Amino acid sequence: MDIATLQAYGFFFFTAFMVVILYSYIYHLYSSQKDGSRDYEKYSNIALHDEITDQPVEEILKDDEKK
Repeated sequence: MDIATLQAYGFFFFTAFMVVILYSYIYHLYSSQKDGSRDYEKYSNIALHDEITDQPVEEILKDDEKK
């Protein structure tokens, strides 16, 4: 087994690993949006609505309000 074969195997397994990571990230995004814990589509508008007078994406809760 020469170095080119090892590189080919390494490239294949690395590519397969990255595909698994990508699909699990996509699943995480859709499942968290479906559960209602986060709406990531609101975050995509941050670049478009970045004026000081624009409404924030999420309200920041103080420590007193969290409890």
